Amino acid sequence: MLERYLKIYKALSVIILQYSIIILLPLVFCIFYPYEVHNVIGFLLAALLGFLIYLSGFLTKVKDIGTITYKDGAILTVVAWAVVSFISAIPHMVNGGLSFSQAIFESVSGLSTSGLTMYTDVTKVSKLLLFWRSLTQYVGGAGFALLMLATVIGPRGLGFYKAEGRAENLVPNIRRSSQIILGIYLGYTVIGTIALKIAGMNLFEALNHTMTALATGGFSTRNGSIGEFNSLTIEIIIMVLMYLGATGFGIHYAFWKRNWKAVLKNGEPWIFNITIISTSIIITFVGLGKYYKGFWEGFRIVVFQIISGITGTGFQTVTLADPKWLSFYPFMFMLTVLMIAGGEMDSTSGGIKQFRFWVIFNALWDSIMGFLLPKGTVRKRVLYKGEQQITFSDDNVREALLIFSLYVFSFILGSVVLMCHGYSVEASMFEFASAMDGVGLTAGVTTPNMPLTALWDLIIGMFAGRFEFLVIIYALARIFSDVKNSLTKSRNPISKKV
Repeated sequence: MLERYLKIYKALSVIILQYSIIILLPLVFCIFYPYEVHNVIGFLLAALLGFLIYLSGFLTKVKDIGTITYKDGAILTVVAWAVVSFISAIPHMVNGGLSFSQAIFESVSGLSTSGLTMYTDVTKVSKLLLFWRSLTQYVGGAGFALLMLATVIGPRGLGFYKAEGRAENLVPNIRRSSQIILGIYLGYTVIGTIALKIAGMNLFEALNHTMTALATGGFSTRNGSIGEFNSLTIEIIIMVLMYLGATGFGIHYAFWKRNWKAVLKNGEPWIFNITIISTSIIITFVGLGKYYKGFWEGFRIVVFQIISGITGTGFQTVTLADPKWLSFYPFMFMLTVLMIAGGEMDSTSGGIKQFRFWVIFNALWDSIMGFLLPKGTVRKRVLYKGEQQITFSDDNVREALLIFSLYVFSFILGSVVLMCHGYSVEASMFEFASAMDGVGLTAGVTTPNMPLTALWDLIIGMFAGRFEFLVIIYALARIFSDVKNSLTKSRNPISKKV
């Protein structure tokens, strides 16, 4: 057991070394903003700590990490994200003036692509920190496992890849799949940055907003988020980027291969598109005349927030914490539901995921057909997931219902904790749904002065929601089982034969 945990630690140290290099990327902006040089200290300290962790892993003298199983991958995932969250918080403490808990909140919000923030005025935040926030969302959206598979570990890290919530394998070679996904991700980043620059943003803002839109993160360089630009063109580009970020990488791959049959047979995009269009039209009509004057004015406001909510991004064009919008109950309720529903599987989005709703729908349809068809009729249903064809089974339904139940239970529990702090029912439910599903839309609950226990309630919600709860449960169960077995063996040593 000790050897197995040493291998896990060795793998962790390799991840942290790679992340330490990423930490230094914001320093490049000192070339363009020389007055930012004094803000490099926090990043250097974070990178140094990461290097020391790698060095300690190197000193374990573990020569070969070996293949990371799903069980070990669960432990590695939870521990790696916890350590990275702490390291990522250092620049926020040193340069951003945040307390330990606030800095952890900011780093977890970034890595989980939530987008809730402790900074009350981002215009006064260092350019290096602003880019760092965007970078944490960009990396968190792709996932550390993806980076590791594409570069260092390769196919031996498949268990880590699955434990981090990825199931898509575009081609038989897992490393090649990872490289394709990263290529798609980087390609959209270049295109999005150029488009936003042409639309009127400066290059720094265009890059930051493209990164956080694709990562469905929502961190902005403006206090008023996207609404501060007051540009329909920018809003349309951002909506497209959010949509792309919330679309499964397998579907992107099938699209660019021009495999139209696979694209059309995937159930997720159909549910996703129908939900966005129908809810946007309905909510626009509901608020017509009271919250906005004309249909198109209202549709522009509603559709942006709907896409931002369901994709789990969190950009806003209106201030949802304003009493005017808080009193628009159908709108706030629908946003809460859509945030919990989330985007597509194997995307950068959070939430329950559209694929699971597609599974539940197929389970219902299969049950109806089983009732109508003659007894003994053999039925076989195939679900498309990217280019993969999955045979529909009870296991699919069980997994979908289990995740759905965990999300609902956690949502109720986390919301009640916020209510106990005096926040309204509506605000508590909205805020925790936003945190748990990695969205970032706020009803005004998240502030630097919020009670510490409420703040950690949101931190735990963001962290656990990023891994859909099960991975954390599996990791803790595995560690508990190993400790229990170790104690049992130490208390009951095997007698040696004389």
